[in-house]
Amino acid sequence: EKAVNLKKDLAEMQEWMTQAEEEYLEKDFEYKSPEELENAVEEMKRAKEDVLQKEVRVKILKDNIKMLAAKVPSSGQDLATELNVVLENYQLLCNRIRGKCHTLEEVWSCWIELLQYLDLETAWLNNLEERVQMTGNLPDKLDAVNDALESLESVLRHPADNRTQIRELGQTLIDGGILDDIISEKLEAFNARYEELSHLAVSRQIALEQQLQTMRETNHMLQVLQESLGDLDRQLTSYLTDRIDAFQMPQEAQ
Repeated sequence: EKAVNLKKDLAEMQEWMTQAEEEYLEKDFEYKSPEELENAVEEMKRAKEDVLQKEVRVKILKDNIKMLAAKVPSSGQDLATELNVVLENYQLLCNRIRGKCHTLEEVWSCWIELLQYLDLETAWLNNLEERVQMTGNLPDKLDAVNDALESLESVLRHPADNRTQIRELGQTLIDGGILDDIISEKLEAFNARYEELSHLAVSRQIALEQQLQTMRETNHMLQVLQESLGDLDRQLTSYLTDRIDAFQMPQEAQ
């Protein structure tokens, strides 16, 4: 009777494993939204816990069959053969579910990381747009133009590492058919805004550099002219002081 019960327990265990495999490993999942992906991760975590909890039952079966084999070798031998099959199938099921759970957790982590990088780069784009707008109505002063140029250049020196991460993470998920529509839309919008603002910022940078150069050249010319006028004023003052007749002066002084 004990052998019959153990045989029944082995059959039930095998049936449960078959159902678990069909439910957790053979279904075709399509992750078209973050909610679907998150639910799949949580479901696979529960599956892993469920499978690992059966380990106690498997161990009890194993111990009982060993005890029976010691008492009744003929009955125990058959059960031991069936037990080995169940143990192999159980170990395989555990490994596969662990693997799928790990894969889904990695995918979810990849998605969250992509969102974080997009948030960082979007904040940088907002800052860049603000700096570009600030260069629109500058006072016609050398210091103001120079400060605006330095401010814009400091933002443009932003490293490209984050954008590289965004591209690689996005491509990894899209290649796996995971959230591909949503990610493609997000990346397209981000890249379009990045290109637009980058070109605008570089154009504004060039314009400010040219404006700054023109203002410096103008200031230099004014300084030279002012110095020349100062020299002439001092020369004319000396002529007047010495009461020199105009016709005795050089032509340019007259």
